[in-house]
Order: sequence, then structure tokens, then C-alpha cells
Amino acid sequence: MSDNFDPRGDTERQATVGGEGELTVYAADEQNDEPVDLELYSELSRRVLVSCGARGNAEMSLLFVDEATIAQLNEQFMDHTGPTDVLSFPIDGQDVVDPHFSSATTGPDRPLPDQDDLPLLLGDVIICPSVARKNVDDGDRTWHAGTYADELALLIVHGILHLMGMDHDNPQAEATMRARTTELLTQHYVPAPTDESAPTHPEAP
Repeated sequence: MSDNFDPRGDTERQATVGGEGELTVYAADEQNDEPVDLELYSELSRRVLVSCGARGNAEMSLLFVDEATIAQLNEQFMDHTGPTDVLSFPIDGQDVVDPHFSSATTGPDRPLPDQDDLPLLLGDVIICPSVARKNVDDGDRTWHAGTYADELALLIVHGILHLMGMDHDNPQAEATMRARTTELLTQHYVPAPTDESAPTHPEAP
């Protein structure tokens, strides 16, 4: 996973608040390599954003893409070769974040949001399910989860925390981000006990 340095430090930024309306996560599965439960993971994203302070008429995009697509983005915006598991594009700073590296660069060309316009654009989280599957198969538990479904949930939370201003470019920041990731997964994601393709989440309060 990849990160970027944010001058706001290793804690989440202040609540991101849009105008009157509801927080929306637009999710799209643009790959055919692995199964993805869009409804489940878009709801997980929404819950995590709310816990991180997002409110009002705000939007986040959650995209699942193939290795060729994320490799192209990784090279174009991070100057790194090959596919990665997750990239984050915060709108406010227009930085693309690759959680495997502590560096940032300009993201896709788009105008900064007009504060008077609605909705407030939070950013994009782009995930490659086939790389997520490889993470699980490789058995690396340093950052990664136990099952494919768990790994997607972890990558989503990790990517959202980058949108909200967190990073892990030093040991203290890494420990803080790990703890926050675990906290959010515990609150909002419950893996199914037998079928990894059908995880669940806690009931809404």
C-alpha cells in the first residue's frame, strides 16, 4: 500500500462538510478478474467517511480496475512501474497517493471544487482486486488482511484515510494509521465466518 506526506501531519484532517444533502459514494467495477460486492464496499466506504468527519452533500468515487489500468495510473502519476493495490486521489490537494511509497504528485487534471458548488468532491480511491488477491496469496501480514474480502476492506479504509489526510511516512505515523485502520474495520466491517466472498458489516445504529 502507498501513502503521501501531508503537512497536516499523521492525524485526520478536520471534518469535511458539504452543503445540505447526503454523503454519496459512487462505486464502479471496471474489471473482470475478481468478484467485487459494490453495494457492500460502497456502504463500508460511506460509514468510514462519516466516522472520519465527512458530512453533508459530499461525494467520493470508489473504482475497481484491472492491473493494466492501475499500472498506467501508477506510472503516470507516481512515476512507478507496474501495478499496485490502491491509489488515492484527494481532490482538495490534487495529490495521488500510492500507499507503498511516501510521496505525492499532481493527480488527474480537474478544477478545484468551487466552495459554492454542490456537492463537495472528496476524492477517488482506486483499487485493483487482482493485486489484492496476490497480497493475500503471498501471505504478507505486515499490512495485509487474511482473506480476499478482508483485503479489499482494508485497502478501502486505507485509501479513505489518505483522502482524509493521514499518512505512514514515519514510524509514529505508521502506528497511528494502523491503529485507526483497525478501529474503523472493527466498527464497520465484519468478515463472514465461512464464505469470504460474502462479508458483512455491522447493523446501522
